[in-house]
Parts: sequence; structure tokens; C-alpha cells
Amino acid sequence: MLVEMKKLNKREVNVVSSLDVAETFEKEHKNVLADVRNIQSEVSSAEFSALFYEGEYKASNGKKNPMYYMNRDGFTILAMGYTGEKAMRFKLAYISQFNQMESMLQGRLIEREKGIVVRQAFTRAIKELEANGRMHGHAYSIYTNVIYKSIFGKDAKRLREEYGIGRQDNIRECFNEEELKQVQNAEMLVGSLIGYGWDYARIKDFILDKSLARISDANEEMQ
Repeated sequence: MLVEMKKLNKREVNVVSSLDVAETFEKEHKNVLADVRNIQSEVSSAEFSALFYEGEYKASNGKKNPMYYMNRDGFTILAMGYTGEKAMRFKLAYISQFNQMESMLQGRLIEREKGIVVRQAFTRAIKELEANGRMHGHAYSIYTNVIYKSIFGKDAKRLREEYGIGRQDNIRECFNEEELKQVQNAEMLVGSLIGYGWDYARIKDFILDKSLARISDANEEMQ
């Protein structure tokens, strides 16, 4: 069984797939689809779209088949009809996973809100740099790539390729709570070093030569 965080309809939501439900409850997927569609026939379109999300998967023969993702409420309604001792254990396990994922999602949202303030200060520090002109206005992306390399060992381009997202997508939406904290710590540190008058070469050498733990420690000492 797997509850996962996915971006659906431009929102991050914790969901489980109809495929996973079928496997866990030892049902044929077509029967789970029928159960979902029975729910669809009994509620309004708005109510259904708030619970279930249409998707598709590629079968072993290469054919694309329909499936559904469902959030916690959608799963709860669907699973009401699944009875028995084993079914009850599965339902409790799913609910436990949803609780854990909700906590993780909330933590990410909090870190993102904090990150906005940190990023604004970081951007202001870079805009005040005389070197920004010599970097043709690309100082923010250049410093950000150094930060990403210090944390992930890869620049933004490589990370986007790994996450399978485009240039217009927000790469930070792919980071977990701990990674967001690490990026924010590094941005605060780099912003502080810029304020102390360090040039790019010195900051780059310092950031890339230090472990993230050392960066975080230095950042805390400057606060």
C-alpha cells in the first residue's frame, strides 16, 4: 500500500491510486474502477472531482488504461464498502499513512512560506551587487546553482532533468521539507557573505568546500 504526494489540478495532494487499492484489498482493478464510478453516479461532478482524480497507466502490453487517484476522503468513501477483518486492518494502515503524509505536506508548506522571505532577502542582496552587472543579470541563478551543487551535487538544470520538469516549473516544489530547510540555510549564509563583501569566487570556494552541516552551523552563528 502506498500513499503518495502528487501535484494534481495544480495542487499538491496526498493520494492513493485505484491500482494500489486493488492490489492491497485483493480485488480486480476493473471492480475497483466500477466502485469508483458507482460513487460518481451518486454525487455531483463538483463533489466527485474533490475526491477523485482521473489518470491512466500503461499496461504490460503497452496499452494505456484508465485509473483513479483518490484523496483521503475519496478513499474513505470507497473503502466503506470493503468489509472483513483483513479489510479493516488495511483501512487503518491507509489512514495512518494519510496522517503521516498530511504532516509532511504541512511541513513543506510551512518551509515554503519561510523560504519566500529568505529568498526575498537573498534576491535583494544579489541585486545590490556590482558583480550582478558583470554577470549580465544572472547572478541569482549563478549563486543558486552553487547552492544546489553544495547540497545535491547538481545544478538546477540537472535537477530539473531528474525531476522531469521544465524551466517554467518551480523546482522547489520537488524538494522535501529537510531539503527546503537546507536550501534556505545556504541562501541565508550566502546572502550574509555577500553583505560582508565577499566576492563570488570566494563564496563559491567556501560553499563548495564545506559540508552542508558546516554551512548550517556558520549560518546559525551569524544570526
